[in-house]
Amino acid sequence: MEWLNRMMSALDLMEARMEEPLDVAELARAAHSSTYHFQRMFYMLTGMTVAEYVRKRRLTLAAQELALSGPKVIDVALKYGYDSPESFSKAFRKLHGISPSEARHAGVQLKAFPRISFHLSLKGDKEMDYRIVQREAFTVIGKSIQTSSVDGENSRAIPKFWQDSLADGTVGSLVAAGKSGDTLGICYDMKPDGEGFKYAIAVETDTAASDSEFDLIQIPAATWAVFTSVGPMPGAIQELWRRVFQEWFPTTGYEHAEGPDFELYPPGDARADDYRCEVWIPIVKK
Repeated sequence: MEWLNRMMSALDLMEARMEEPLDVAELARAAHSSTYHFQRMFYMLTGMTVAEYVRKRRLTLAAQELALSGPKVIDVALKYGYDSPESFSKAFRKLHGISPSEARHAGVQLKAFPRISFHLSLKGDKEMDYRIVQREAFTVIGKSIQTSSVDGENSRAIPKFWQDSLADGTVGSLVAAGKSGDTLGICYDMKPDGEGFKYAIAVETDTAASDSEFDLIQIPAATWAVFTSVGPMPGAIQELWRRVFQEWFPTTGYEHAEGPDFELYPPGDARADDYRCEVWIPIVKK
């Protein structure tokens, strides 16, 4: 599969450049992909950002070198992109649980973070319902948090954000102010490194008061791939996201456009086996 070969080429380049500054744009070119799509694909397939993966690989290689008791700590730190022994030591301890100096001791335990590989899932035993929608720009109001995908922070922060917003009446207030009973969960304002982003619980609106307690967010015009999820939350929609990136994107002529994507939740029992909701992803032709 051509897509698989391209992603593996990007990984090969990544491994060859571990001692050089990270250039995600160059990696994306090796994968014949836009920078934005490459970062989203990488994260959805591995659960890590490109930068997070490279950090863990560099710290693995650094530990291997230090275990040989050869180079100085400062030399290893500089080799793998750290500008001071202090920043290197902090990152090293976070991954390995010990200091770089302790890594020299005989018999000490170190963590090895091996190189990953990509595998394409083409089971073909379960259909995916989707449609392509052209939509003009629209406005939403909502409540936002800043979160990060590093170490899975977002997988903890976003569910808690929903729980708190339901409990304190925020979701109810939003639904009352919206055009319909639908609620949106929006990922937007992605940082260039692909790690930090904003997440909003929002509703579509025609107007918003200037003194509103909620954020006003503009969703740009786009071509959207809209996928239908059927089943109880959150498992059903999490499985849908996985399948979109593992099965749909690699086998189509589309890639993720640079911009917000969102989940659309209609009224109903989200725990029911027949609950239907949607994932909206902005796309462009390759």
